[in-house]
Amino acid sequence: MSIVYLRRPQDSDLLEVENAYKNSESLHQPWTYPPTNFQSYLQQEGRYFLCLSETHQIIGTFNISNIVRGHFHSAYLGYEVFSPYQGKSYMRIGLNLLLNEAFHVLNLHRLEANIQPENIVSIRLVAGAGFVQEGFSKQYLYIGGEWKDHERWAILNQDWLPA
Repeated sequence: MSIVYLRRPQDSDLLEVENAYKNSESLHQPWTYPPTNFQSYLQQEGRYFLCLSETHQIIGTFNISNIVRGHFHSAYLGYEVFSPYQGKSYMRIGLNLLLNEAFHVLNLHRLEANIQPENIVSIRLVAGAGFVQEGFSKQYLYIGGEWKDHERWAILNQDWLPA
Protein backbone atom coordinates (compact mmCIF):
# COMPACT_ATOMS: atom_id res chain seq x y z
CA MET A 1 0.00 0.00 0.00
CA SER A 2 1.24 3.45 -0.93
CA ILE A 3 1.86 6.09 1.74
CA VAL A 4 -0.09 8.58 -0.39
CA TYR A 5 -3.06 8.45 -2.75
CA LEU A 6 -4.88 10.72 -5.18
CA ARG A 7 -8.52 11.66 -4.93
CA ARG A 8 -10.92 14.21 -6.35
CA PRO A 9 -11.85 17.27 -4.26
CA GLN A 10 -15.08 17.41 -2.31
CA ASP A 11 -17.01 20.43 -1.04
CA SER A 12 -16.12 19.38 2.51
CA ASP A 13 -12.41 20.05 1.67
CA LEU A 14 -12.91 23.82 1.51
CA LEU A 15 -11.60 24.81 4.96
CA GLU A 16 -8.69 22.33 4.90
CA VAL A 17 -7.52 23.56 1.49
CA GLU A 18 -7.86 27.24 2.40
CA ASN A 19 -5.74 26.62 5.51
CA ALA A 20 -3.18 24.58 3.55
CA TYR A 21 -2.64 27.46 1.12
CA LYS A 22 -2.49 30.01 3.94
CA ASN A 23 0.12 27.92 5.79
CA SER A 24 2.15 27.42 2.59
CA GLU A 25 2.31 31.01 1.40
CA SER A 26 6.06 31.42 1.98
CA LEU A 27 6.72 28.07 0.26
CA HIS A 28 4.66 28.84 -2.85
CA GLN A 29 5.54 32.45 -3.54
CA PRO A 30 6.86 33.76 -5.89
CA TRP A 31 6.08 30.65 -8.00
CA THR A 32 2.34 30.57 -7.46
CA TYR A 33 -0.42 32.23 -5.47
CA PRO A 34 -3.57 30.85 -3.80
CA PRO A 35 -6.78 30.56 -5.79
CA THR A 36 -9.03 33.61 -5.68
CA ASN A 37 -12.15 31.43 -5.53
CA PHE A 38 -11.74 28.21 -3.56
CA GLN A 39 -15.25 26.98 -4.38
CA SER A 40 -14.58 26.93 -8.13
CA TYR A 41 -11.08 25.57 -7.43
CA LEU A 42 -12.68 22.53 -5.77
CA GLN A 43 -14.91 22.01 -8.80
CA GLN A 44 -12.15 22.03 -11.43
CA GLU A 45 -12.52 18.97 -13.62
CA GLY A 46 -8.87 17.93 -13.58
CA ARG A 47 -8.11 18.72 -9.93
CA TYR A 48 -6.67 15.96 -7.71
CA PHE A 49 -5.61 16.06 -4.08
CA LEU A 50 -2.60 14.14 -2.81
CA CYS A 51 -3.44 12.72 0.60
CA LEU A 52 -1.59 10.77 3.27
CA SER A 53 -2.93 7.21 3.42
CA GLU A 54 -2.74 7.05 7.20
CA THR A 55 -4.52 10.31 8.10
CA HIS A 56 -6.24 11.25 4.79
CA GLN A 57 -4.83 14.77 5.20
CA ILE A 58 -4.43 16.80 1.99
CA ILE A 59 -0.71 17.40 1.48
CA GLY A 60 -0.59 18.54 -2.13
CA THR A 61 -2.54 19.10 -5.29
CA PHE A 62 -2.27 18.32 -8.99
CA ASN A 63 -4.26 19.75 -11.86
CA ILE A 64 -4.59 18.44 -15.40
CA SER A 65 -5.95 21.40 -17.33
CA ASN A 66 -6.88 22.43 -20.85
CA ILE A 67 -7.37 18.88 -22.07
CA VAL A 68 -7.66 18.95 -25.84
CA ARG A 69 -8.84 15.78 -27.57
CA GLY A 70 -9.13 15.15 -31.29
CA HIS A 71 -5.72 14.99 -32.95
CA PHE A 72 -4.00 16.49 -29.90
CA HIS A 73 -4.84 14.39 -26.79
CA SER A 74 -2.72 16.70 -24.69
CA ALA A 75 -3.01 18.74 -21.48
CA TYR A 76 -1.10 20.92 -19.03
CA LEU A 77 0.05 19.91 -15.58
CA GLY A 78 0.07 22.08 -12.47
CA TYR A 79 0.94 21.08 -8.91
CA GLU A 80 1.72 22.34 -5.43
CA VAL A 81 2.86 20.69 -2.23
CA PHE A 82 1.65 22.07 1.10
CA SER A 83 3.86 22.91 4.06
CA PRO A 84 5.30 21.04 5.96
CA TYR A 85 5.23 18.11 3.50
CA GLN A 86 7.80 19.40 1.00
CA GLY A 87 11.08 17.54 0.61
CA LYS A 88 9.69 14.18 1.78
CA SER A 89 9.26 12.53 -1.66
CA TYR A 90 5.46 12.65 -1.41
CA MET A 91 5.14 14.71 -4.58
CA ARG A 92 7.43 12.32 -6.48
CA ILE A 93 5.14 9.42 -5.57
CA GLY A 94 2.06 11.55 -6.25
CA LEU A 95 3.33 12.61 -9.68
CA ASN A 96 3.73 8.96 -10.62
CA LEU A 97 0.13 8.32 -9.55
CA LEU A 98 -0.99 11.36 -11.52
CA LEU A 99 0.84 10.22 -14.66
CA ASN A 100 -0.93 6.88 -14.38
CA GLU A 101 -4.22 8.78 -14.26
CA ALA A 102 -3.25 10.98 -17.22
CA PHE A 103 -1.93 8.22 -19.46
CA HIS A 104 -3.97 5.14 -18.52
CA VAL A 105 -7.30 6.56 -17.33
CA LEU A 106 -7.58 9.75 -19.39
CA ASN A 107 -5.60 8.22 -22.27
CA LEU A 108 -3.63 11.41 -22.94
CA HIS A 109 -0.79 11.35 -25.44
CA ARG A 110 1.20 14.21 -23.90
CA LEU A 111 1.40 16.19 -20.67
CA GLU A 112 3.21 19.52 -20.44
CA ALA A 113 4.48 21.41 -17.37
CA ASN A 114 5.63 25.02 -17.58
CA ILE A 115 8.05 25.99 -14.82
CA GLN A 116 9.85 29.19 -13.91
CA PRO A 117 13.59 28.60 -14.50
CA GLU A 118 14.50 29.56 -10.92
CA ASN A 119 12.18 26.91 -9.47
CA ILE A 120 14.85 24.21 -9.29
CA VAL A 121 12.86 21.94 -6.96
CA SER A 122 9.96 21.81 -9.41
CA ILE A 123 12.28 21.17 -12.34
CA ARG A 124 13.90 18.28 -10.45
CA LEU A 125 10.46 16.81 -9.75
CA VAL A 126 9.38 16.65 -13.40
CA ALA A 127 12.84 15.67 -14.70
CA GLY A 128 12.88 12.78 -12.21
CA ALA A 129 9.53 11.60 -13.55
CA GLY A 130 10.80 11.49 -17.13
CA PHE A 131 9.74 14.89 -18.44
CA VAL A 132 12.09 16.38 -21.04
CA GLN A 133 12.82 20.08 -21.44
CA GLU A 134 11.50 21.16 -24.83
CA GLY A 135 11.89 24.91 -24.80
CA PHE A 136 11.67 28.31 -23.21
CA SER A 137 8.68 30.65 -23.24
CA LYS A 138 9.35 34.34 -22.56
CA GLN A 139 6.77 36.12 -20.41
CA TYR A 140 4.58 33.01 -20.48
CA LEU A 141 2.32 33.53 -17.44
CA TYR A 142 1.20 36.53 -15.41
CA ILE A 143 2.00 35.61 -11.80
CA GLY A 144 2.24 37.89 -8.78
CA GLY A 145 1.77 41.04 -10.82
CA GLU A 146 4.35 40.39 -13.52
CA TRP A 147 4.94 38.31 -16.64
CA LYS A 148 7.23 35.37 -15.87
CA ASP A 149 9.43 33.34 -18.20
CA HIS A 150 8.94 29.57 -18.10
CA GLU A 151 10.76 26.46 -19.23
CA ARG A 152 8.54 24.03 -21.12
CA TRP A 153 8.81 20.40 -19.97
CA ALA A 154 6.77 17.52 -21.39
CA ILE A 155 6.35 13.78 -21.28
CA LEU A 156 4.71 11.48 -23.80
CA ASN A 157 2.54 8.54 -22.89
CA GLN A 158 4.87 6.14 -24.73
CA ASP A 159 7.92 7.47 -22.84
CA TRP A 160 6.49 7.20 -19.32
CA LEU A 161 7.81 4.34 -17.22
CA PRO A 162 5.78 3.74 -14.05
CA ALA A 163 7.95 3.79 -10.93
